[in-house]
Amino acid sequence: MSFPFFRYYSSSFLLFLLLCFFPHACFPARITPTPEQITVITTDEYTRTRKATWSDFTRFRDADNVSHVISGMSELKKYFQRFGYLSMQNDNFTDVFDTQFESAVTLFQQKLGLPVTGKLDSDTISTIMSPRCGVSDTAPTMIHATKHFTYFNGRSRWSDGPASAMPMTLTYAFSPSNMINYITLPEIRTVFKRSFSRWASVIPVNFTETEEYEKADIRIGFYGGDHGDGEAFDGVLGVLAHAFAPENGRMHFDEDETWAVDFGKEKSKAAVDLESVATHEIGHVLGLGHSSVKDAVMYPSLSPRSRRIDLKIDDVKGVQALYGSNPNFKIGSLLESENSYNKGIGLVCSSSKWTSSLFVLVFFLFFW
Repeated sequence: MSFPFFRYYSSSFLLFLLLCFFPHACFPARITPTPEQITVITTDEYTRTRKATWSDFTRFRDADNVSHVISGMSELKKYFQRFGYLSMQNDNFTDVFDTQFESAVTLFQQKLGLPVTGKLDSDTISTIMSPRCGVSDTAPTMIHATKHFTYFNGRSRWSDGPASAMPMTLTYAFSPSNMINYITLPEIRTVFKRSFSRWASVIPVNFTETEEYEKADIRIGFYGGDHGDGEAFDGVLGVLAHAFAPENGRMHFDEDETWAVDFGKEKSKAAVDLESVATHEIGHVLGLGHSSVKDAVMYPSLSPRSRRIDLKIDDVKGVQALYGSNPNFKIGSLLESENSYNKGIGLVCSSSKWTSSLFVLVFFLFFW
């Protein structure tokens, strides 16, 4: 047997064994689209009649203070002002990537759990362009050293009389005149009932729907553009919704969005999951600010056609610090679930590393 012959068949045999025992290692996991890949699509169907609100920001990718002057940068600065990263006293923005703006970019990256570069890198631009909640990221003032949840100024919460007795009951109602008509009211009620139930399962607060809209603690409606609360909506896939700190109770959703309760029925690429956004805004109504944990319900942005409805440890710890724990809630099961998920992510990463090593080994065996 010649040496090349032995080398060929031994390599083939080794590859055969690896495929038999580690088939997953040779075929990488399916790659899902990033928020950037989803939100920059500009077909007529996707945007209805216009491009997504922040789609033009893609041209600022990789900009930094070395770039200095970039046409249109002032519009991006207005975005940073709107969400609390630049001073509200300064409205005369220039197109200069100055030191103040670099600090704003750095703070944005810190708040949203991104790599801190001070540059408008791909991850940062992708996050900026993603549809999001309209509540400012820097309105809350309390950030925990080991956690990522935040609160509104004054750590406001709902109270139930002087003693703030628990459990308390909060009522909610839907606007009789400001609703959408392509999703039925029973479907909307079901979605919100589930969203309220998630929060009620972890804190001693009950939520009850009422028909008396003006008297309800929490008032829900769909509005377009400037609707009189000082927080105007901006069209398709910009700000999705906003809510106010306790005990204001207003929860508003942008009527220009394509809201969905079932992606199987709603095919629009711009569809936004109503239940995910509702669950997020209820967190604000209860007193939570935004989280820097990307899979937490209170993370500020949400990609079209995606769902994020399950409370994470960060969400639970934050709201329980305000209201205490529901006596029937056991945090151990949630910890176990998140640990299992994180281990799964670790296995995927290990598999990716194993895949790389495998191909290096096979290449070496075939071509040495």
